[in-house]
Amino acid sequence: MSIVHTSVVNATADEVFAWHGRPGALTRLLPPWQPVRIGQEAGSLRDGRAVLLLPGRVRWVAEHQPAGYDPPRQFVDQLVSAGLSSVLTWRHTHLFRAEGERATRVTDEVDTPVPEAALRQMFGYRHRQLAADLVTSAWARDLRDPGAGPLTVAITGASGLIGTALTALLSTGGHRVIRLVRHPATGPGERQWDTARPGPDLLTGVDAVVHLAGASIAGRFTEAHRRAVRDSRVGPTRRLAELAAGTDDGPRTFVSASAIGYYGADRGDEVLTEKSPRGEGFLAGVVADWEAATAPAEQAGLRVARIRTGIALSPRGGTLRLLYPLFEAGLGGRIGSGRQWLSWIGLDDLADVYLRALVDPRISGPVNAVAPAPVRNGDFTRVLASVLRRPAMLPVPGLGPRLLLGSEGARELAEASQRVRPDRLLAAGHQFRYARLEPVLRHLLGKM
Repeated sequence: MSIVHTSVVNATADEVFAWHGRPGALTRLLPPWQPVRIGQEAGSLRDGRAVLLLPGRVRWVAEHQPAGYDPPRQFVDQLVSAGLSSVLTWRHTHLFRAEGERATRVTDEVDTPVPEAALRQMFGYRHRQLAADLVTSAWARDLRDPGAGPLTVAITGASGLIGTALTALLSTGGHRVIRLVRHPATGPGERQWDTARPGPDLLTGVDAVVHLAGASIAGRFTEAHRRAVRDSRVGPTRRLAELAAGTDDGPRTFVSASAIGYYGADRGDEVLTEKSPRGEGFLAGVVADWEAATAPAEQAGLRVARIRTGIALSPRGGTLRLLYPLFEAGLGGRIGSGRQWLSWIGLDDLADVYLRALVDPRISGPVNAVAPAPVRNGDFTRVLASVLRRPAMLPVPGLGPRLLLGSEGARELAEASQRVRPDRLLAAGHQFRYARLEPVLRHLLGKM
């Protein structure tokens, strides 16, 4: 049986083929709702080997076939797993055909007994991701000086939810990523980062830094938890900013994670922009100190952007990862009254915001990384339930979050209400992939 999925993207065949051959392509194309992890990306579209890790320790091994390698027209991969290939055939031909000066028809042809209906959502996701990433690469290229070469970007927290998405977006866009890691470096793509005493050459030859690392804020707000949240952010950020400021052959741009927790746990219906004053509470204080820790870089003349992130949506992590199985089982519901404002952003849109902060000279200072259409908790619940075709009739009483998080954690996390607007991005003409909630949930959960 042969399955065919086709669409047209706005890029040349050379650009599309090159995108598929760069590190991170498989990460960008892997549907987030599938219980699959990447064990190894293929080093070559001609004769490389990719490994996917499936549940039950099953390994999906696909080898690229030299006989099917014809750049920029096509490449071919075939399932060769010792166990799987004895019961399942899978030969995947990737075809690229020019359609006009700046358009390419992308076609996936798969010879397999798997029914087309079982694969339709996967290929739809892949094609949407490819088309959107190519658009992102184009505007990022247009924002830079003509003839500017690829960036070299050092990233802390590169293995986290946001870091994984951003690293793949950058590398498929042709940029070089250096992961700043706590363990000994394992290759040229890594440098060991001692958060207490970063080495003097850590940022040598780097164009920009993206600082994402920090302990998770989720959990009971005990003294130990509060200390871990603060200490993992303020001190390491200050030391990294000081190093960036003092490295002659170092970065000119410093992009640091931040959070909309800056505005406090509950500001009612007030619309919060980058000009709004700081709110009250533990997280507001931590975020203010976290942002202030970037001052050494700013004072040294680096362009500094502080990305105040809302709730990043992905079934691979964060809030949606917790809610998805509950709602899928029909056990989801609003929290308390459901009147709390929830300022969200799709994970790919968040990666785009970080990319814009790297390449757009107009972006500096605080940047609200949220979609332009926040929703109330009750509306979020209703939309998620509708996308999954499940009821949402079991409201979570206030006692539930307090038992899990304590009174302070519940107030600052589960019951937080922040109506945030991304004024700085909108003023820069930033276009969101998904500005509304239902389309991004359908995309992320394979429910188009």
